[in-house]
Amino acid sequence: MHDVVVIGGGAAGCMAALAAAEQGAKVLLLERNPKIGRKLYITGKGRCNVTNCCDVAQCMNNIPRNGRFLFSALTRFPPDQVMGFFEDLGVPLKVERGNRVFPESDKAADIIDALLRALRYRGVSLRQERANGLEIKQDTLSAVKVEGREAYPCKATILATGGCSYPGTGSTGDGYSMAREAGHTVRSCRGSLVPLEAGNCAPMQGLSLRNVELALVNGAGKILFREQGELLFTHFGLSGPLVLSASAHMEEGMGPYTVRLDLKPALDQQTLDCRLVRELTEGANKTLRHILEKLEPKSLIPLILEQSKLSGEEKGNSVTKVQRKSLLETLKSFDIPITGLRPVSEAIVTSGGVMVNEVSPKDMSSKCCKGLFFAGELLDVDGYTGGFNLQIAWATGRAAGLGAAAFCEGDEENGI
Repeated sequence: MHDVVVIGGGAAGCMAALAAAEQGAKVLLLERNPKIGRKLYITGKGRCNVTNCCDVAQCMNNIPRNGRFLFSALTRFPPDQVMGFFEDLGVPLKVERGNRVFPESDKAADIIDALLRALRYRGVSLRQERANGLEIKQDTLSAVKVEGREAYPCKATILATGGCSYPGTGSTGDGYSMAREAGHTVRSCRGSLVPLEAGNCAPMQGLSLRNVELALVNGAGKILFREQGELLFTHFGLSGPLVLSASAHMEEGMGPYTVRLDLKPALDQQTLDCRLVRELTEGANKTLRHILEKLEPKSLIPLILEQSKLSGEEKGNSVTKVQRKSLLETLKSFDIPITGLRPVSEAIVTSGGVMVNEVSPKDMSSKCCKGLFFAGELLDVDGYTGGFNLQIAWATGRAAGLGAAAFCEGDEENGI
C-alpha cells in the first residue's frame, strides 16, 4: 500500500510527488505517457519558461482568476525558491525580457531530466498507467482505479492531471470526472492564452507587427486589457504574445469583443499628424495607397483605407483635413472585431476547472472528500504568459504534496 498516489506526471504532479516523498511518504506517481513532463517540452517554445522572477504580489497581479486563493501556496513557494530548487538540481537558469526565467541551455529537456533524477533519488515509484477513477467510502478516498489492473489502495491521492488544453500531451480532462466523483463542482472550461478568430484577417496572413499597442474592448466599450508588444495575423485571425494575454480576459456573455490596435504607439496624435502632413506633401502627386507604404506594411493598407473610408486613389495633394483626420484616427485606433476563441485544444492553458471554494488554499485538500488533494491546471486558476502558469503548478504541487504527506502522518498517529 502506498501513502500517496499522484495522478499526472506534469509539472504540478512531479512537484507534488517530490514534496510528499521529502516528508517520508511512500509515493506512487501514475503517468499515462511513456515519459513525464510531456507538456513541459512545448512550454516557452521548447525552452521551458520555468517561472517569472518577481515577488508574490507581482505574481498574483498576473493571475486574473482566483489569484487570492493562491496567496498561501505562492508565499510558501515563491518564484525565487522555485529558481533555487532547480539550480540545486543542477539546472543553471537565466532571466530574460519580462523577467521570464529559462534554463541557460534553452532546453526544456534539462528541467524534465532534473525532475526525473530527483524523483528517483527520493524513491518515488513511477508507472506508466492511466488512472480512470477513485474509490471513495464514506466521503473518504481509499484507492485509485487504473485501466487493466486492480486499484491501488492509498491513504491520499493528488489529482494533477492538467486541464484539457493540448490533449496530445495527455491532458484530456480525466481529472474533472474524478473530481466530480468526489463531489466537486467543475466550472466550465475553455481555452486561455489562446489565439483569436477574426473574419477579415486572411489577407494579412503571416504578417507580424512589432511594437504595437493592443487594447481588448468588451461589448460595453470597456477596455479590459492594454499592452504593447507583438502580434501575428493568421488565416483564422490573430495570434502572438499580445493576443494570448488578451484572451485571458475574455468571459462568456461579455462580448462582442474588439481588438483595438494603436499602430504607432510611440507617436502621439499631434506628432503623427505632422508625419502624415510631411508624407502627403512629399508625395503630392502619388496615390495615398502608395504613400501609406512608408508608414505601414503593404498587406495592411487595404484595411486601413477601408476603416478610414478612403479609396486610396486620392493624390497626396488632394487629401483633405477631414480625410487626414480619419486616417490618423484609424492608425491610432485600428479595430478588429473578434468572432471567437480558437478551440481549447490550441490553448496554452485551460480556464475553468475545480471550484477553488471547495479546496483548502493552505494544502490544496478537498473539502468534499478526505484524503483527496489537487494541484495545477485542474484548479480554476490561470495566469498570463511569462512563466506564471508554471509558477502556479510548482506552488500548488508543493502545497498538495506537503499536505498529503501530513495527512498520511496524521492517519498513522491516529492508528489508521
